[in-house]
Amino acid sequence: MNISDSIGPTLIGKHIVLGVTGSIAAYKAVALLRTLIREGAVVQVVMTQSATKFVTPLTFEVLSGHPVSLDIFEARQAMTHVSWPAQADAIVIAPATANCLAKAAMGMGDDLLSTMLLTSQCPLVVAPAMDGGMWTHPSVQEHVKTLCARGTVVVNPEIGPLASGQIGQGRLAEESRILAALHAALAPQRDWQGHRVLVSAGPTQEPIDPVRFISNRSSGKMGYAVAEAAQARGAQVVLVTGPTALPIPRGVEVVSVSTAEDMLKALSMRLAWSTTVIMAAAVADFRPTHPAAQKIKKQGHTGQTLDLEQTTDILASLSAQRTTQLMVGFAAETSDLTAHAQAKLTAKGLDLIVANDVTIEGAGFGSDQNAATLIDRQGGMTELPLMPKRALADAILNRAHELFCSRQSSQSPSPVLGGR
Repeated sequence: MNISDSIGPTLIGKHIVLGVTGSIAAYKAVALLRTLIREGAVVQVVMTQSATKFVTPLTFEVLSGHPVSLDIFEARQAMTHVSWPAQADAIVIAPATANCLAKAAMGMGDDLLSTMLLTSQCPLVVAPAMDGGMWTHPSVQEHVKTLCARGTVVVNPEIGPLASGQIGQGRLAEESRILAALHAALAPQRDWQGHRVLVSAGPTQEPIDPVRFISNRSSGKMGYAVAEAAQARGAQVVLVTGPTALPIPRGVEVVSVSTAEDMLKALSMRLAWSTTVIMAAAVADFRPTHPAAQKIKKQGHTGQTLDLEQTTDILASLSAQRTTQLMVGFAAETSDLTAHAQAKLTAKGLDLIVANDVTIEGAGFGSDQNAATLIDRQGGMTELPLMPKRALADAILNRAHELFCSRQSSQSPSPVLGGR
């Protein structure tokens, strides 16, 4: 089902430049082109020379109804690198190769598409696709961070079978994710303008000795998605994050921490500043009572006992300190989802809790998708299906905004957001 089947075409009157680079996923750009046109967009396709090795320009020309641009020096396309970006509402590059990302990040303009990027002022949405371990290579990740810092919307590739036969992260994102990113870039909501959002994300690491620690499976993706969404919707955002491998969301102030104690201090220092606190971090519940000052050697030990003590409940602590903040928590569960989430919401004095079953296939820690149930203190319950975490972040913000509006109408204290 097309994401907009129920509301009609959503890109009427929009001019989109679709860039296609030399990835085996180039054939998927044909379906994306047809969807963009069905949504009402006028689409101009730009292909790199290597992309033509996978799909012929004629295919895109017939479907788009416009000549495909390949070469900056073709007479019929004189100044195309300037005129098309000036007319475009957005540029979408799907698939984008590692080479394309490098040229865009470094400002190289050695072909028509890369030169267009140097002249454009419109939103840029990039959907990378590549094989092997290329996506996780440090240089590729540095280029991605550079692009994100400049405002580029990067739709991360998905994990699955690759052309080489390997299983890894490199598959072109699903069309629905690319379209959602394009819609967000074209018409961002600004309903959080004036709000100051404090978000926590990622795991904490509790040291056993200088080289070992207790942690969990959290990737930080949910918290980062919330921070990114809140910033895009007009909020000032501070993201307090445990150790992750994620690029920093653009426009977001980041505070890096390691332990639960570090996270508590960082959040407590900024609580008075905030209007909303969103605790998406997966904070360790226990830590070693007496961390060793030196690395524990295995020689001479037939076994090792680790004494643990509870860490401070950050969410409960912040809730007890709050004044007028909105508070929402997350409950990552493996059984009795609703009952455990409702008990946590009540015990910690939250206004909203996001409950998710981490055993659902394709959801939970490390995944790019999640499913959740939103429960508020009045007993309202909204079940959300499996969706990209960025889309879930917007759904959470939508419900939180409704709570703000309801609070203002009744003059009741505002809530705080928290979770895993």
